[in-house]
Amino acid sequence: MRPALLLGALALGLSACTVSVRSNLGLVGSSSNLIADVRPDRGAGATYYIGEPVRISVTTRAPGYVTLVALQPNGYASTLIRNAYVPAGTTVFPRAQDAVTYNVAPPTGLQRVRAIFTRVRPTTDLVLSGVYDVNGWNTVTTQYVQPYAQADRDVQETYFYIR
Repeated sequence: MRPALLLGALALGLSACTVSVRSNLGLVGSSSNLIADVRPDRGAGATYYIGEPVRISVTTRAPGYVTLVALQPNGYASTLIRNAYVPAGTTVFPRAQDAVTYNVAPPTGLQRVRAIFTRVRPTTDLVLSGVYDVNGWNTVTTQYVQPYAQADRDVQETYFYIR
């Protein structure tokens, strides 16, 4: 009787567990739904080891321009690609014409990659230099998309771990 009671309590306790999902709330432009998906080739939250290549897949619902920016575990931010034209559908970065590879490098920890999409070609380049906290990084990307109508821009983010 006691084991049955223990199993019943365990089952009841586990059924009360909830799954939380990190959303893009707070990202300016993320409500227009122009980016259907953005993820590393092994999936969001995957682990990559130093030296391994990583590819970022961006799926858009309309043709336009994509800028990819990365925030490393130590807060250093960089631009992976600027204002790349993409058709509607899925584009995998880096593309053959980019003539680069994205290889994972130190430091280890959480690597964030943000895709910024605009329907029209941006008139400026997003320039990142130095170390940013999350608020500073949000501010820079928010300022970059503000000149564009909300229906013509989208910002989505993915992440992976560097080991």
